[in-house]
Amino acid sequence: MTAMAKKIEITSQDYIKFESQVCAPNYLPIPAVLERGEGVWLYDSEGRKYLDMMSAYSAVSHGHCHPELVQVLHEQAQTLCIASRAFYSSTLAPFLQKICELSGLEMVVPMNTGAEAVETALKAARRWGYEIKGIPDNKAEIIVAANNFHGRTTTIVSFSSDADYKKHFGPFTPGFKEVPFGDIEALEAAITPNTCAFLVEPMQGEAGIIIPPKGYLKKVRTLCDKHNVLMILDEIQTGLGRTGKLFAFQHEGIIPDGLILGKALGGGLLPISAFVSSREVLETLRPGSHGSTFGGNPLSAKVGLKALEILERDNYAQRSADLGAYLQGELKKIDSDLITDIRGSGLWVAVEINPQKAPARAVCEALMARGVLSKETHDTIVRLAPPLIIEKEQLDFAVGALKEALKEVEKAL
Repeated sequence: MTAMAKKIEITSQDYIKFESQVCAPNYLPIPAVLERGEGVWLYDSEGRKYLDMMSAYSAVSHGHCHPELVQVLHEQAQTLCIASRAFYSSTLAPFLQKICELSGLEMVVPMNTGAEAVETALKAARRWGYEIKGIPDNKAEIIVAANNFHGRTTTIVSFSSDADYKKHFGPFTPGFKEVPFGDIEALEAAITPNTCAFLVEPMQGEAGIIIPPKGYLKKVRTLCDKHNVLMILDEIQTGLGRTGKLFAFQHEGIIPDGLILGKALGGGLLPISAFVSSREVLETLRPGSHGSTFGGNPLSAKVGLKALEILERDNYAQRSADLGAYLQGELKKIDSDLITDIRGSGLWVAVEINPQKAPARAVCEALMARGVLSKETHDTIVRLAPPLIIEKEQLDFAVGALKEALKEVEKAL
């Protein structure tokens, strides 16, 4: 009997055991076997219903199976899906033009995953450093922030602060310097004539939704201008409405030299990413210097364009700002000795759990039992990042479930 035939007959626990036999253990999922999604709701293989308070790390900002996006996907899939960039396709330029229009930048390299877009940014920054800034060959330096998370490729983990991301994956790629996040003095001290870029998340996601001091990005912009260094922002999680602005850099009224997008760009349907920058930077990438078989394919371009149009039309950024403020307000009313901090921006909120009293995963599992799905970060953070289409009463449901989950965990201490 095939796995598909078995699927209907086995329990969630049976399925989890089955998957563990064929899937590498590089994740530790919350034990819900999901089968269907609609809007802000997910359903498991046994019919249980859950409120999605994670939205696939912001990839499902539009909600699950958004009907307009599914329609565009269906129509384009019957027309042309993949042609490769060896040829032109009629869907690509309108998609990239929309990204430029929204971001205030000039050109785009379309890719697939967030890590690919980060790698693209690193390559483009180095080439700009050699060909435009005049850095000697193989001497370019890129500064990054401590506790960053930009992906899991070998080069990206080379400049990670997390030992678990690096253990037994060396030797690592040189050319990176680390400074504390939010520390403008440390950044200036680290810049040398060979510095081509500063790569940073405007708000750190996997570190635990860490918000820098007010005015930090504006100071970074001034510093990068002063030293002729590219300011490159990784907005794979923060971008496209998540923090209450279309892009997190808009909170401080600046425009970066480079912008990395992903996750929500695919509308919750496809992996779509992009590195967006100036003509000066991206025209250094000539034919053969960089590419991707699937990057910018007709199906992705059509879905990506529609995702951006919906995000703009339905004002997801303002919804995130308004509902995020409401969510934080309600969370701060919770009286629990387990909570040490609540912080965030827009519909991107961290509930920090005292690790001396309980692991955040215990809270997440208690939430699952009450019909709410989230995932811990670094054993101390319960993150709440629902689809941006969520309504206030659904947030109330999540807050109520969290109160009950915290009480259950406290009783078990």
